Amino acid sequence: MHFIDSHNIFIFLIQLFVILLLTKITVFMFRKWKQPAITFELLIGLLLGPTVLGKYFPKLHDTLFPPDLIQKNMLETISWIGVLFLLLDVGLEIDFSVAWKQRGKALVISVTDIVIPMVVAFIPSYFLISDSFIVDPDRKIIFSLFMAAVMTISAMPVAARILHELNLLKTEMGFLTMSALAINDIIGWVLFTIILGLFSSAAVEYGSIAVILISTLGFALFALTYGRRISTKIVDYFRSMGMPEPATSFSFMCLTGLLFGAVTELIGIHALFGFFIAGIVIGEAKGLNENSRHIISQMVHAFFIPVFFVNIGLKLDFIADFDLFLVVLVSAVGITGRYLGAWMGVTFTNVSKANRDLISIAHTPGGMMEIVVAFLAFEAGLITSPVFIAIVFGAIFSSVIMGPWMRNAISRRKAVRVTDYIDRRTVIPYMLSLTKEAAIKELVSNLYPDIRPEHAEEIAGTAFQREEDFGTALGHNVAIPHARTPLVREPVIVFGRSKYGIEWNAPDGQHVHFIFFLATPCDVKDIHVQILSKIAGAMKPEQGRKTLETIEKADDMWPALKDILESVK
Repeated sequence: MHFIDSHNIFIFLIQLFVILLLTKITVFMFRKWKQPAITFELLIGLLLGPTVLGKYFPKLHDTLFPPDLIQKNMLETISWIGVLFLLLDVGLEIDFSVAWKQRGKALVISVTDIVIPMVVAFIPSYFLISDSFIVDPDRKIIFSLFMAAVMTISAMPVAARILHELNLLKTEMGFLTMSALAINDIIGWVLFTIILGLFSSAAVEYGSIAVILISTLGFALFALTYGRRISTKIVDYFRSMGMPEPATSFSFMCLTGLLFGAVTELIGIHALFGFFIAGIVIGEAKGLNENSRHIISQMVHAFFIPVFFVNIGLKLDFIADFDLFLVVLVSAVGITGRYLGAWMGVTFTNVSKANRDLISIAHTPGGMMEIVVAFLAFEAGLITSPVFIAIVFGAIFSSVIMGPWMRNAISRRKAVRVTDYIDRRTVIPYMLSLTKEAAIKELVSNLYPDIRPEHAEEIAGTAFQREEDFGTALGHNVAIPHARTPLVREPVIVFGRSKYGIEWNAPDGQHVHFIFFLATPCDVKDIHVQILSKIAGAMKPEQGRKTLETIEKADDMWPALKDILESVK
Protein backbone atom coordinates (compact mmCIF):
# COMPACT_ATOMS: atom_id res chain seq x y z
CA MET A 1 0.00 0.00 0.00
CA HIS A 2 1.36 3.41 -0.96
CA PHE A 3 0.57 6.43 1.16
CA ILE A 4 0.97 10.10 0.36
CA ASP A 5 4.45 11.06 1.56
CA SER A 6 6.06 14.42 2.34
CA HIS A 7 7.34 14.79 -1.23
CA ASN A 8 3.82 14.40 -2.62
CA ILE A 9 2.58 17.07 -0.25
CA PHE A 10 5.49 19.37 -1.14
CA ILE A 11 4.84 19.08 -4.90
CA PHE A 12 1.10 19.48 -4.36
CA LEU A 13 1.58 22.71 -2.39
CA ILE A 14 3.98 24.06 -5.03
CA GLN A 15 1.46 23.22 -7.76
CA LEU A 16 -1.33 25.10 -5.97
CA PHE A 17 0.98 28.04 -5.26
CA VAL A 18 2.05 28.35 -8.91
CA ILE A 19 -1.51 27.92 -10.26
CA LEU A 20 -3.13 30.45 -7.92
CA LEU A 21 -0.27 32.96 -8.16
CA LEU A 22 -0.21 32.98 -11.96
CA THR A 23 -4.00 33.10 -12.35
CA LYS A 24 -4.38 35.96 -9.88
CA ILE A 25 -1.55 37.97 -11.45
CA THR A 26 -2.95 37.42 -14.95
CA VAL A 27 -6.52 38.33 -14.00
CA PHE A 28 -5.24 41.43 -12.16
CA MET A 29 -3.11 42.55 -15.12
CA PHE A 30 -5.91 42.19 -17.65
CA ARG A 31 -8.90 43.15 -15.50
CA LYS A 32 -9.36 46.34 -17.55
CA TRP A 33 -10.47 44.12 -20.47
CA LYS A 34 -13.44 43.00 -18.33
CA GLN A 35 -13.32 39.47 -19.70
CA PRO A 36 -14.39 36.30 -17.83
CA ALA A 37 -11.74 34.98 -15.45
CA ILE A 38 -11.94 31.52 -17.05
CA THR A 39 -10.30 32.95 -20.18
CA PHE A 40 -7.13 33.66 -18.24
CA GLU A 41 -7.39 30.56 -16.04
CA LEU A 42 -7.50 28.33 -19.13
CA LEU A 43 -4.65 30.37 -20.62
CA ILE A 44 -2.49 29.60 -17.58
CA GLY A 45 -3.43 25.92 -17.97
CA LEU A 46 -2.27 26.04 -21.60
CA LEU A 47 1.02 27.66 -20.59
CA LEU A 48 1.71 25.17 -17.78
CA GLY A 49 0.44 22.08 -19.61
CA PRO A 50 1.62 20.07 -22.63
CA THR A 51 0.67 22.88 -25.01
CA VAL A 52 3.61 25.14 -24.01
CA LEU A 53 5.64 24.11 -20.94
CA GLY A 54 5.47 20.39 -21.71
CA LYS A 55 6.53 20.96 -25.31
CA TYR A 56 9.36 23.46 -24.86
CA PHE A 57 10.50 22.76 -21.29
CA PRO A 58 9.64 19.10 -20.70
CA LYS A 59 11.98 18.59 -17.72
CA LEU A 60 10.56 21.58 -15.87
CA HIS A 61 7.04 20.41 -16.71
CA ASP A 62 7.68 16.90 -15.39
CA THR A 63 9.26 18.31 -12.24
CA LEU A 64 6.31 20.59 -11.51
CA PHE A 65 3.62 18.18 -12.76
CA PRO A 66 5.13 14.69 -12.47
CA PRO A 67 3.31 11.81 -14.20
CA ASP A 68 3.00 9.97 -10.86
CA LEU A 69 -0.61 8.76 -10.50
CA ILE A 70 -0.96 9.76 -6.84
CA GLN A 71 0.36 13.24 -7.59
CA LYS A 72 -2.11 13.65 -10.45
CA ASN A 73 -4.99 12.42 -8.31
CA MET A 74 -4.27 14.97 -5.58
CA LEU A 75 -4.72 17.88 -8.01
CA GLU A 76 -7.61 16.11 -9.72
CA THR A 77 -9.43 15.79 -6.39
CA ILE A 78 -9.16 19.52 -5.69
CA SER A 79 -10.35 20.21 -9.24
CA TRP A 80 -13.45 18.08 -8.76
CA ILE A 81 -14.21 19.73 -5.45
CA GLY A 82 -13.97 23.00 -7.36
CA VAL A 83 -16.42 22.04 -10.08
CA LEU A 84 -18.85 20.58 -7.55
CA PHE A 85 -18.90 23.83 -5.63
CA LEU A 86 -19.09 25.80 -8.87
CA LEU A 87 -22.41 24.09 -9.58
CA LEU A 88 -23.49 24.75 -5.99
CA ASP A 89 -22.70 28.44 -6.46
CA VAL A 90 -24.52 28.59 -9.83
CA GLY A 91 -27.58 27.04 -8.21
CA LEU A 92 -27.31 29.54 -5.39
CA GLU A 93 -27.71 32.35 -7.91
CA ILE A 94 -30.99 30.91 -9.19
CA ASP A 95 -34.09 32.19 -7.44
CA PHE A 96 -36.53 29.44 -8.37
CA SER A 97 -39.57 31.02 -6.74
CA VAL A 98 -38.98 34.25 -8.68
CA ALA A 99 -38.44 32.30 -11.90
CA TRP A 100 -41.67 30.40 -11.22
CA LYS A 101 -43.60 33.64 -10.78
CA GLN A 102 -42.25 34.70 -14.17
CA ARG A 103 -42.99 31.26 -15.64
CA GLY A 104 -45.28 32.67 -18.32
CA LYS A 105 -42.67 34.73 -20.16
CA ALA A 106 -39.59 33.02 -18.73
CA LEU A 107 -40.81 29.53 -19.57
CA VAL A 108 -41.63 30.52 -23.16
CA ILE A 109 -38.14 31.97 -23.61
CA SER A 110 -36.52 28.95 -21.93
CA VAL A 111 -38.41 26.38 -24.00
CA THR A 112 -37.58 28.06 -27.30
CA ASP A 113 -34.01 28.53 -26.06
CA ILE A 114 -33.83 24.76 -25.56
CA VAL A 115 -35.67 23.50 -28.63
CA ILE A 116 -34.28 25.82 -31.31
CA PRO A 117 -30.58 25.52 -30.36
CA MET A 118 -30.97 21.73 -30.22
CA VAL A 119 -32.41 21.63 -33.72
CA VAL A 120 -29.82 24.11 -35.00
CA ALA A 121 -26.96 22.08 -33.45
CA PHE A 122 -28.16 18.51 -34.12
CA ILE A 123 -28.33 18.81 -37.91
CA PRO A 124 -24.77 20.10 -38.57
CA SER A 125 -23.38 17.83 -35.83
CA TYR A 126 -24.86 14.78 -37.54
CA PHE A 127 -24.11 15.69 -41.15
CA LEU A 128 -21.00 17.90 -41.02
CA ILE A 129 -18.79 16.47 -38.27
CA SER A 130 -16.59 13.67 -39.55
CA ASP A 131 -16.70 10.22 -37.94
CA SER A 132 -12.99 10.63 -37.14
CA PHE A 133 -13.95 13.15 -34.44
CA ILE A 134 -16.39 10.72 -32.79
CA VAL A 135 -15.34 8.13 -30.23
CA ASP A 136 -17.90 5.61 -31.46
CA PRO A 137 -19.18 6.39 -34.99
CA ASP A 138 -21.89 3.76 -34.58
CA ARG A 139 -23.48 5.96 -31.91
CA LYS A 140 -23.47 9.17 -33.90
CA ILE A 141 -27.06 9.96 -32.94
CA ILE A 142 -26.10 9.99 -29.24
CA PHE A 143 -23.08 12.17 -30.06
CA SER A 144 -25.26 14.60 -32.03
CA LEU A 145 -27.80 14.71 -29.20
CA PHE A 146 -25.02 15.64 -26.81
CA MET A 147 -23.79 18.42 -29.12
CA ALA A 148 -27.38 19.64 -29.35
CA ALA A 149 -27.74 19.60 -25.55
CA VAL A 150 -24.45 21.36 -24.85
CA MET A 151 -25.45 24.18 -27.22
CA THR A 152 -28.53 24.93 -25.09
CA ILE A 153 -26.57 25.70 -21.92
CA SER A 154 -26.10 29.42 -21.37
CA ALA A 155 -23.62 30.95 -18.95
CA MET A 156 -25.84 32.44 -16.28
CA PRO A 157 -22.88 33.85 -14.26
CA VAL A 158 -21.44 35.54 -17.36
CA ALA A 159 -24.81 37.05 -18.26
CA ALA A 160 -25.29 38.26 -14.68
CA ARG A 161 -21.83 39.86 -14.61
CA ILE A 162 -22.32 41.69 -17.93
CA LEU A 163 -25.82 42.86 -16.98
CA HIS A 164 -24.41 44.12 -13.67
CA GLU A 165 -21.61 46.00 -15.41
CA LEU A 166 -24.12 47.60 -17.78
CA ASN A 167 -26.40 48.49 -14.83
CA LEU A 168 -29.20 46.30 -16.20
CA LEU A 169 -29.27 43.44 -13.68
CA LYS A 170 -31.82 45.08 -11.35
CA THR A 171 -34.13 46.13 -14.19
CA GLU A 172 -37.27 44.34 -15.39
CA MET A 173 -35.31 43.20 -18.44
CA GLY A 174 -32.55 41.79 -16.21
CA PHE A 175 -35.17 40.19 -13.96
CA LEU A 176 -36.81 38.39 -16.90
CA THR A 177 -33.45 37.39 -18.39
CA MET A 178 -32.20 35.79 -15.19
CA SER A 179 -35.52 34.02 -14.63
CA ALA A 180 -35.42 32.54 -18.15
CA LEU A 181 -31.78 31.50 -17.71
CA ALA A 182 -32.64 29.84 -14.39
CA ILE A 183 -35.31 27.66 -16.00
CA ASN A 184 -32.99 27.05 -18.96
CA ASP A 185 -30.26 25.76 -16.64
CA ILE A 186 -32.58 23.35 -14.86
CA ILE A 187 -34.01 21.90 -18.09
CA GLY A 188 -30.56 21.84 -19.74
CA TRP A 189 -28.94 19.88 -16.93
CA VAL A 190 -31.77 17.34 -16.87
CA LEU A 191 -31.35 16.83 -20.64
CA PHE A 192 -27.60 16.47 -20.36
CA THR A 193 -27.75 13.91 -17.55
CA ILE A 194 -30.25 11.83 -19.51
CA ILE A 195 -28.06 11.90 -22.64
CA LEU A 196 -24.97 11.01 -20.59
CA GLY A 197 -26.95 8.12 -19.11
CA LEU A 198 -27.92 7.00 -22.63
CA PHE A 199 -24.28 6.96 -23.67
CA SER A 200 -23.14 5.12 -20.55
CA SER A 201 -25.51 2.24 -21.34
CA ALA A 202 -23.98 -0.43 -23.55
CA ALA A 203 -27.33 -0.65 -25.30
CA VAL A 204 -30.32 1.61 -25.21
CA GLU A 205 -32.58 0.07 -22.60
CA TYR A 206 -35.75 2.10 -22.51
CA GLY A 207 -36.82 0.66 -19.16
CA SER A 208 -33.66 1.82 -17.37
CA ILE A 209 -33.80 5.19 -19.13
CA ALA A 210 -37.37 5.64 -17.94
CA VAL A 211 -36.33 4.80 -14.37
CA ILE A 212 -33.48 7.34 -14.50
CA LEU A 213 -35.76 9.99 -16.01
CA ILE A 214 -38.56 9.46 -13.49
CA SER A 215 -36.11 9.32 -10.58
CA THR A 216 -34.37 12.52 -11.73
CA LEU A 217 -37.60 14.44 -12.17
CA GLY A 218 -38.98 13.06 -8.90
CA PHE A 219 -35.86 14.06 -6.97
CA ALA A 220 -35.82 17.54 -8.51
CA LEU A 221 -39.53 18.03 -7.82
CA PHE A 222 -39.18 16.91 -4.19
CA ALA A 223 -36.09 19.09 -3.65
CA LEU A 224 -37.65 22.19 -5.20
CA THR A 225 -40.85 21.86 -3.13
CA TYR A 226 -40.39 20.18 0.25
CA GLY A 227 -36.62 20.60 0.19
CA ARG A 228 -36.94 24.36 -0.22
CA ARG A 229 -39.31 24.62 2.73
CA ILE A 230 -37.08 22.51 4.95
CA SER A 231 -33.93 24.48 4.06
CA THR A 232 -35.73 27.77 4.69
CA LYS A 233 -36.78 26.61 8.17
CA ILE A 234 -33.24 25.44 8.95
CA VAL A 235 -31.65 28.73 7.83
CA ASP A 236 -34.26 30.73 9.75
CA TYR A 237 -33.50 28.63 12.86
CA PHE A 238 -29.77 29.30 12.51
CA ARG A 239 -30.50 33.01 12.18
CA SER A 240 -32.80 33.07 15.23
CA MET A 241 -30.11 31.33 17.30
CA GLY A 242 -27.53 33.94 16.30
CA MET A 243 -25.18 31.38 14.72
CA PRO A 244 -21.96 32.80 13.21
CA GLU A 245 -22.14 33.76 9.55
CA PRO A 246 -21.14 32.95 6.87
CA ALA A 247 -19.57 29.86 8.50
CA THR A 248 -22.92 28.31 9.49
CA SER A 249 -24.51 28.85 6.07
CA PHE A 250 -21.44 27.51 4.30
CA SER A 251 -21.41 24.36 6.47
CA PHE A 252 -25.10 23.80 5.74
CA MET A 253 -24.47 24.27 2.01
CA CYS A 254 -21.61 21.76 2.03
CA LEU A 255 -23.68 19.14 3.85
CA THR A 256 -26.69 19.63 1.56
CA GLY A 257 -24.50 19.50 -1.55
CA LEU A 258 -22.81 16.29 -0.41
CA LEU A 259 -26.15 14.67 0.39
CA PHE A 260 -27.81 15.70 -2.87
CA GLY A 261 -24.70 14.73 -4.86
CA ALA A 262 -24.73 11.27 -3.30
CA VAL A 263 -28.45 10.87 -4.09
CA THR A 264 -28.05 11.80 -7.76
CA GLU A 265 -25.08 9.44 -8.13
CA LEU A 266 -27.24 6.69 -6.64
CA ILE A 267 -30.00 7.50 -9.14
CA GLY A 268 -27.53 7.12 -11.99
CA ILE A 269 -26.89 10.73 -12.95
CA HIS A 270 -23.90 12.88 -12.12
CA ALA A 271 -23.28 14.31 -8.65
CA LEU A 272 -22.91 17.76 -10.23
CA PHE A 273 -26.66 17.83 -10.80
CA GLY A 274 -27.20 17.18 -7.10
CA PHE A 275 -24.90 20.05 -6.11
CA PHE A 276 -26.70 22.28 -8.61
CA ILE A 277 -30.12 21.46 -7.13
CA ALA A 278 -28.70 21.89 -3.60
CA GLY A 279 -27.63 25.43 -4.50
CA ILE A 280 -31.12 26.26 -5.78
CA VAL A 281 -32.76 24.84 -2.66
CA ILE A 282 -30.51 26.73 -0.23
CA GLY A 283 -30.62 29.90 -2.30
CA GLU A 284 -34.39 30.01 -1.81
CA ALA A 285 -33.97 30.65 1.93
CA LYS A 286 -34.73 34.34 2.45
CA GLY A 287 -32.88 34.19 5.77
CA LEU A 288 -29.63 33.69 3.87
CA ASN A 289 -28.50 37.27 3.44
CA GLU A 290 -26.82 38.63 0.35
CA ASN A 291 -23.52 39.25 2.13
CA SER A 292 -23.20 35.57 3.09
CA ARG A 293 -23.96 34.51 -0.49
CA HIS A 294 -21.35 36.97 -1.77
CA ILE A 295 -18.62 35.77 0.61
CA ILE A 296 -19.25 32.11 -0.19
CA SER A 297 -19.21 32.81 -3.94
CA GLN A 298 -15.94 34.72 -3.62
CA MET A 299 -14.32 31.84 -1.76
CA VAL A 300 -15.34 29.34 -4.43
CA HIS A 301 -14.15 31.51 -7.31
CA ALA A 302 -10.95 32.64 -5.59
CA PHE A 303 -9.56 29.17 -4.87
CA PHE A 304 -11.40 26.17 -6.29
CA ILE A 305 -12.47 27.38 -9.74
CA PRO A 306 -8.99 28.50 -10.94
CA VAL A 307 -7.58 25.08 -10.03
CA PHE A 308 -10.29 23.30 -12.03
CA PHE A 309 -9.89 25.33 -15.21
CA VAL A 310 -6.09 25.32 -15.06
CA ASN A 311 -6.24 21.55 -14.61
CA ILE A 312 -8.18 21.29 -17.89
CA GLY A 313 -5.27 22.97 -19.67
CA LEU A 314 -2.85 20.54 -18.00
CA LYS A 315 -4.58 17.54 -19.60
CA LEU A 316 -4.46 18.37 -23.32
CA ASP A 317 -2.26 19.80 -26.04
CA PHE A 318 -4.59 22.50 -27.32
CA ILE A 319 -2.46 23.15 -30.42
CA ALA A 320 -1.99 19.55 -31.55
CA ASP A 321 -5.70 18.79 -31.15
CA PHE A 322 -6.97 22.13 -32.50
CA ASP A 323 -9.21 21.87 -35.56
CA LEU A 324 -10.24 25.20 -37.09
CA PHE A 325 -13.32 23.81 -38.85
CA LEU A 326 -14.68 22.37 -35.60
CA VAL A 327 -13.96 25.54 -33.64
CA VAL A 328 -15.72 27.76 -36.20
CA LEU A 329 -18.65 25.34 -36.54
CA VAL A 330 -19.21 24.95 -32.79
CA SER A 331 -18.85 28.69 -32.11
CA ALA A 332 -21.19 29.72 -34.93
CA VAL A 333 -23.81 27.06 -34.19
CA GLY A 334 -23.78 27.73 -30.44
CA ILE A 335 -24.11 31.50 -30.65
CA THR A 336 -26.63 31.44 -33.50
CA GLY A 337 -28.81 28.77 -31.92
CA ARG A 338 -28.96 30.38 -28.49
CA TYR A 339 -29.63 33.83 -29.93
CA LEU A 340 -32.40 32.62 -32.23
CA GLY A 341 -33.94 30.52 -29.49
CA ALA A 342 -34.15 33.42 -27.04
CA TRP A 343 -35.24 35.86 -29.78
CA MET A 344 -38.13 33.63 -30.79
CA GLY A 345 -39.18 33.25 -27.17
CA VAL A 346 -39.09 36.98 -26.51
CA THR A 347 -41.05 37.57 -29.71
CA PHE A 348 -43.88 35.41 -28.36
CA THR A 349 -44.10 37.57 -25.21
CA ASN A 350 -45.06 41.22 -24.87
CA VAL A 351 -41.50 42.37 -24.14
CA SER A 352 -40.66 45.62 -25.90
CA LYS A 353 -38.73 45.44 -29.16
CA ALA A 354 -35.96 47.53 -27.66
CA ASN A 355 -35.30 44.86 -24.99
CA ARG A 356 -35.73 41.90 -27.33
CA ASP A 357 -32.21 42.14 -28.71
CA LEU A 358 -30.63 42.57 -25.27
CA ILE A 359 -32.36 39.52 -23.79
CA SER A 360 -31.39 37.43 -26.81
CA ILE A 361 -27.75 38.50 -26.59
CA ALA A 362 -27.70 37.66 -22.87
CA HIS A 363 -28.50 34.03 -23.75
CA THR A 364 -25.59 33.57 -26.18
CA PRO A 365 -22.53 32.90 -23.96
CA GLY A 366 -21.66 29.30 -23.14
CA GLY A 367 -19.02 30.16 -20.55
CA MET A 368 -18.13 27.96 -17.60
CA MET A 369 -21.18 25.73 -17.76
CA GLU A 370 -20.61 24.74 -21.38
CA ILE A 371 -16.99 23.84 -20.57
CA VAL A 372 -17.99 21.86 -17.47
CA VAL A 373 -20.56 19.85 -19.43
CA ALA A 374 -18.06 19.20 -22.23
CA PHE A 375 -15.43 18.16 -19.68
CA LEU A 376 -17.81 15.60 -18.17
CA ALA A 377 -18.54 14.22 -21.64
CA PHE A 378 -14.82 14.09 -22.45
CA GLU A 379 -14.04 12.28 -19.19
CA ALA A 380 -16.85 9.80 -19.92
CA GLY A 381 -15.45 9.09 -23.39
CA LEU A 382 -18.41 10.58 -25.24
CA ILE A 383 -16.37 13.13 -27.24
CA THR A 384 -12.80 13.31 -28.53
CA SER A 385 -10.21 15.91 -27.54
CA PRO A 386 -10.63 17.99 -30.77
CA VAL A 387 -14.39 18.28 -30.11
CA PHE A 388 -13.78 19.16 -26.47
CA ILE A 389 -11.25 21.84 -27.44
CA ALA A 390 -13.68 23.25 -30.03
CA ILE A 391 -16.38 23.54 -27.34
CA VAL A 392 -13.91 25.24 -24.98
CA PHE A 393 -12.95 27.83 -27.60
CA GLY A 394 -16.60 28.34 -28.54
CA ALA A 395 -17.57 28.89 -24.90
CA ILE A 396 -14.80 31.43 -24.36
CA PHE A 397 -15.48 33.27 -27.62
CA SER A 398 -19.21 33.56 -26.92
CA SER A 399 -18.46 34.92 -23.43
CA VAL A 400 -15.89 37.43 -24.67
CA ILE A 401 -18.11 38.98 -27.34
CA MET A 402 -21.24 39.31 -25.18
CA GLY A 403 -20.16 42.53 -23.44
CA PRO A 404 -19.21 44.48 -26.60
CA TRP A 405 -22.27 43.11 -28.40
CA MET A 406 -24.63 44.34 -25.67
CA ARG A 407 -22.90 47.71 -25.44
CA ASN A 408 -23.36 48.14 -29.19
CA ALA A 409 -27.06 47.25 -28.90
CA ILE A 410 -27.50 49.77 -26.08
CA SER A 411 -25.72 52.51 -28.02
CA ARG A 412 -28.35 52.27 -30.78
CA ARG A 413 -31.15 53.23 -28.40
CA LYS A 414 -32.62 56.69 -28.17
CA ALA A 415 -30.79 58.63 -25.46
CA VAL A 416 -32.61 59.28 -22.17
CA ARG A 417 -31.92 62.16 -19.73
CA VAL A 418 -32.61 61.19 -16.13
CA THR A 419 -32.96 64.82 -15.07
CA ASP A 420 -36.04 65.11 -17.29
CA TYR A 421 -37.91 63.04 -14.70
CA ILE A 422 -36.68 64.50 -11.41
CA ASP A 423 -36.48 68.03 -10.04
CA ARG A 424 -35.94 69.94 -6.80
CA ARG A 425 -39.47 69.13 -5.63
CA THR A 426 -38.89 65.36 -5.66
CA VAL A 427 -35.64 65.44 -3.67
CA ILE A 428 -35.75 64.61 0.06
CA PRO A 429 -32.44 65.68 1.67
CA TYR A 430 -33.23 64.17 5.07
CA MET A 431 -35.46 61.10 5.13
CA LEU A 432 -37.28 60.25 8.35
CA SER A 433 -37.76 56.53 7.65
CA LEU A 434 -35.70 53.87 9.40
CA THR A 435 -36.93 50.75 7.52
CA LYS A 436 -37.13 49.74 3.89
CA GLU A 437 -40.93 49.61 3.87
CA ALA A 438 -41.26 53.02 5.53
CA ALA A 439 -38.70 54.51 3.14
CA ILE A 440 -40.62 53.35 0.06
CA LYS A 441 -43.86 54.78 1.47
CA GLU A 442 -42.14 58.10 2.22
CA LEU A 443 -40.72 58.32 -1.29
CA VAL A 444 -44.01 57.36 -2.98
CA SER A 445 -45.89 60.01 -0.98
CA ASN A 446 -43.66 62.60 -2.67
CA LEU A 447 -44.27 61.49 -6.27
CA TYR A 448 -46.87 64.22 -6.71
CA PRO A 449 -48.00 67.01 -4.37
CA ASP A 450 -51.63 65.90 -4.76
CA ILE A 451 -51.18 62.14 -4.87
CA ARG A 452 -54.18 60.32 -3.41
CA PRO A 453 -53.44 58.12 -0.35
CA GLU A 454 -55.02 55.04 -1.88
CA HIS A 455 -52.94 55.50 -5.04
CA ALA A 456 -49.76 55.94 -3.00
CA GLU A 457 -50.54 52.77 -1.07
CA GLU A 458 -51.10 50.78 -4.27
CA ILE A 459 -47.86 52.02 -5.87
CA ALA A 460 -45.93 51.24 -2.70
CA GLY A 461 -47.48 47.75 -2.66
CA THR A 462 -46.26 47.14 -6.21
CA ALA A 463 -42.77 48.21 -5.18
CA PHE A 464 -42.89 45.97 -2.08
CA GLN A 465 -43.73 42.98 -4.26
CA ARG A 466 -40.85 43.83 -6.59
CA GLU A 467 -38.49 43.97 -3.60
CA GLU A 468 -39.75 40.59 -2.42
CA ASP A 469 -39.13 39.04 -5.83
CA PHE A 470 -35.81 40.66 -6.69
CA GLY A 471 -34.08 43.11 -4.34
CA THR A 472 -33.09 46.51 -5.73
CA ALA A 473 -30.12 47.31 -3.48
CA LEU A 474 -27.07 47.75 -5.74
CA GLY A 475 -24.39 47.93 -3.07
CA HIS A 476 -22.26 50.99 -2.24
CA ASN A 477 -25.16 52.42 -0.18
CA VAL A 478 -27.50 52.73 -3.21
CA ALA A 479 -30.95 51.25 -3.86
CA ILE A 480 -33.40 51.87 -6.72
CA PRO A 481 -36.87 50.56 -5.81
CA HIS A 482 -39.25 50.92 -8.71
CA ALA A 483 -42.72 50.15 -10.00
CA ARG A 484 -44.53 50.16 -13.31
CA THR A 485 -48.07 51.28 -12.69
CA PRO A 486 -51.03 52.83 -14.57
CA LEU A 487 -51.39 55.31 -11.68
CA VAL A 488 -48.64 57.62 -13.01
CA ARG A 489 -48.94 59.66 -16.17
CA GLU A 490 -45.25 59.74 -17.09
CA PRO A 491 -41.95 58.54 -15.57
CA VAL A 492 -41.16 60.26 -12.28
CA ILE A 493 -38.25 59.86 -9.86
CA VAL A 494 -38.05 60.69 -6.17
CA PHE A 495 -34.65 60.78 -4.46
CA GLY A 496 -34.11 60.47 -0.74
CA ARG A 497 -31.02 60.51 1.46
CA SER A 498 -30.98 58.56 4.72
CA LYS A 499 -28.37 60.05 7.01
CA TYR A 500 -28.14 56.98 9.26
CA GLY A 501 -28.69 54.29 6.62
CA ILE A 502 -31.39 51.63 6.12
CA GLU A 503 -31.00 47.84 6.05
CA TRP A 504 -31.84 46.75 2.48
CA ASN A 505 -30.21 43.29 2.22
CA ALA A 506 -27.56 44.72 -0.09
CA PRO A 507 -25.01 42.43 -1.83
CA ASP A 508 -22.13 44.06 0.05
CA GLY A 509 -23.95 43.99 3.39
CA GLN A 510 -23.87 47.79 3.76
CA HIS A 511 -26.83 49.96 4.72
CA VAL A 512 -28.46 52.11 2.04
CA HIS A 513 -28.11 55.89 2.24
CA PHE A 514 -29.16 56.96 -1.28
CA ILE A 515 -32.55 55.82 -2.56
CA PHE A 516 -34.12 56.56 -5.93
CA PHE A 517 -37.75 55.58 -6.40
CA LEU A 518 -38.82 55.29 -10.04
CA ALA A 519 -42.44 55.00 -11.14
CA THR A 520 -43.31 54.62 -14.81
CA PRO A 521 -46.52 53.90 -16.75
CA CYS A 522 -46.98 50.26 -17.72
CA ASP A 523 -46.54 50.96 -21.43
CA VAL A 524 -43.19 52.74 -20.97
CA LYS A 525 -40.85 49.73 -20.84
CA ASP A 526 -37.76 50.83 -22.73
CA ILE A 527 -37.43 54.17 -20.90
CA HIS A 528 -37.92 52.38 -17.57
CA VAL A 529 -34.90 50.16 -18.21
CA GLN A 530 -32.73 53.02 -19.47
CA ILE A 531 -33.52 55.27 -16.50
CA LEU A 532 -32.57 52.52 -14.04
CA SER A 533 -29.35 51.88 -15.92
CA LYS A 534 -28.45 55.59 -16.03
CA ILE A 535 -29.05 56.09 -12.31
CA ALA A 536 -26.95 53.04 -11.42
CA GLY A 537 -24.14 54.23 -13.68
CA ALA A 538 -24.22 57.75 -12.24
CA MET A 539 -23.98 56.47 -8.66
CA LYS A 540 -21.08 54.08 -9.27
CA PRO A 541 -18.21 56.59 -8.81
CA GLU A 542 -17.32 56.98 -5.15
CA GLN A 543 -16.74 60.72 -5.44
CA GLY A 544 -20.39 61.43 -6.28
CA ARG A 545 -21.62 59.45 -3.30
CA LYS A 546 -19.18 61.22 -0.99
CA THR A 547 -20.42 64.58 -2.25
CA LEU A 548 -24.04 63.70 -1.46
CA GLU A 549 -23.06 62.26 1.91
CA THR A 550 -21.30 65.42 3.13
CA ILE A 551 -23.95 67.97 2.10
CA GLU A 552 -25.43 69.72 5.13
CA LYS A 553 -27.73 72.36 3.61
CA ALA A 554 -30.93 71.01 2.10
CA ASP A 555 -30.85 73.56 -0.72
CA ASP A 556 -27.46 72.24 -1.89
CA MET A 557 -28.71 68.69 -2.45
CA TRP A 558 -30.53 69.16 -5.76
CA PRO A 559 -27.72 71.01 -7.62
CA ALA A 560 -25.20 68.37 -6.53
CA LEU A 561 -27.50 65.50 -7.48
CA LYS A 562 -28.26 67.09 -10.84
CA ASP A 563 -24.55 67.35 -11.66
CA ILE A 564 -24.03 63.68 -10.77
CA LEU A 565 -26.98 62.48 -12.86
CA GLU A 566 -25.92 64.56 -15.86
CA SER A 567 -22.35 63.27 -15.69
CA VAL A 568 -23.27 59.81 -17.02
CA LYS A 569 -23.44 59.43 -20.79
